[in-house]
Amino acid sequence: MSGKEFTIGFLARVGGVKVQTIRYYEQIGLLPEPRRSPGNQRLYIEAHMDRLKFIRHGRALGFSLDQIRELLALSDDPKRPCDEIDAIARKHLGDVEGKIVRLEGLKAELGRMINECAGDRVSACWIIKVLSDHDLCLDDNHGLPSPKRSSGFAQAGAGGLGRKKTVP
Repeated sequence: MSGKEFTIGFLARVGGVKVQTIRYYEQIGLLPEPRRSPGNQRLYIEAHMDRLKFIRHGRALGFSLDQIRELLALSDDPKRPCDEIDAIARKHLGDVEGKIVRLEGLKAELGRMINECAGDRVSACWIIKVLSDHDLCLDDNHGLPSPKRSSGFAQAGAGGLGRKKTVP
């Protein structure tokens, strides 16, 4: 493919993204602007395709666009030490591990709610009761940071289960 030029449609198909995504990446500076044909059509080269693949792979691994921007900028200087790149990846790994802990908490709570539901009538449904009364949950915030609340809030529920809950 060396020396060839590609249209935006071809780049989108090969890169597995929509044309609008490529335009967006150009707009925010992740992809460099391509040269234009005499008819003003964007013409991409293999370097664009490689960069798009880098961005897609980074997104698939959960890196934010800002992190990808930083990684791309750092990768433009191949002789520099990779400690900054390592720090970005380590921070991201910590974020992923935190999400996993929160998801495990959600999984446990949802599993317990389902297992304790008799499946008889809505009026006796444990799932509805737990959703209506947060005090029935195993974990007060399901691994998420505690929300800042004022003096209280009303919780609505099915079958008259809603009540006023005061939160400190």
